[in-house]
Amino acid sequence: MNPTTPAADIAADPIEQSFDIVARQAILEENQKGADAAITALRSDVDEVKARVDRIGRAATRPAIAGASTVTTEVKGFVDGYLRRGSTHEIKSISGAVPGDGGYAVPREIDAMIAAELKEISPIRAISQVVQTGSAGYRKLVTTGGTASGWVSETAGRPETDSPRFEEVAPPTGELYANPAASQAMLDDAGFDLESWLASEIAMEFARAEGAAFVSGSGFDRPSGFLNAPATTDGDATRNFGALQYVASGDADGFDANADAKLIDLVHTLKAGHRQGASFVMNSATLAEVRKLKTADGAFLWQPGLVEGQPDRLLGYNVVEAEDMPDIGAGEFPIAFGNFRAGYLITERTATQILRDPFTNKPFVHFYATKRVGGQLLDSNAIKLLRIEA
Repeated sequence: MNPTTPAADIAADPIEQSFDIVARQAILEENQKGADAAITALRSDVDEVKARVDRIGRAATRPAIAGASTVTTEVKGFVDGYLRRGSTHEIKSISGAVPGDGGYAVPREIDAMIAAELKEISPIRAISQVVQTGSAGYRKLVTTGGTASGWVSETAGRPETDSPRFEEVAPPTGELYANPAASQAMLDDAGFDLESWLASEIAMEFARAEGAAFVSGSGFDRPSGFLNAPATTDGDATRNFGALQYVASGDADGFDANADAKLIDLVHTLKAGHRQGASFVMNSATLAEVRKLKTADGAFLWQPGLVEGQPDRLLGYNVVEAEDMPDIGAGEFPIAFGNFRAGYLITERTATQILRDPFTNKPFVHFYATKRVGGQLLDSNAIKLLRIEA
């Protein structure tokens, strides 16, 4: 092509147009190849990210290997930042603010550890109804009578039924506290499992304190124990609400010759509906005497479990050892029988407060833990007592 050829002639030249089209097509094809390569690389990156997310998800749902750490950031900050060193800078998600206000609310994981161990070692708590509350006061209405239903034909009128009667149950509460201590050297040891030790120590001290309160507490600044309720020989139909029925042992100092018959009477004073899930409650000294009792034909009342792991039973019912129950003695109530899940109510504030105290007993650091706990008899028809009297 002549360099002097006018531009109009070049544009009109079909050969030049063909070369121009081919060149543009080559450029487009080259650009398409680059775009395809970029898309392929992007897809590879996305697939890799998805694979990593899947691996993380599987690791999160996989059961923890024995010895593997499952401590959350909140627990680690609370344990390492506050419990070990007393610093508050690492505590991000815990409300409560200064020690003067009662300390810090422990993380849910540690509070759950305390609650689980407390249930295992506190016998009455393990068989009773436990309600978590958001405030110190809790009230519940319990129906005590009245007929709220009836039978009629399809076209008959619906007569008015009796109005049900209600009683209010408001368990008295008190502040339960524990004050375990550890040396600073123990806290400085990174291998020392501080959260497990603290949960165990608090649960042990809480269990000792509340065990007596749930059985015989006065109701002043503490729960009202079920043995603190009035006791009478009146049956369910005539007894006042809140009073417990008891069966006499037949002897002023202990069991008479027909102790098996008295225990059977005790069982059957409880309505059949409540006997489902009922338990005997007594201390180990009373249990030792009960295990020696025999029927008229010489068979022991105590029935050992026939299968490994199955609990021993008395008259077919489970026996709970509560050391705070009274010993056998004149006028005492050494044995209780009933459905405690229906008969006794325990209320507690969900959060345990902990105050770190490194000053009172140097070089030991005390952990002052508090919790609001209440308790009261809920349904007096669900628990029966055996009294030592002629």
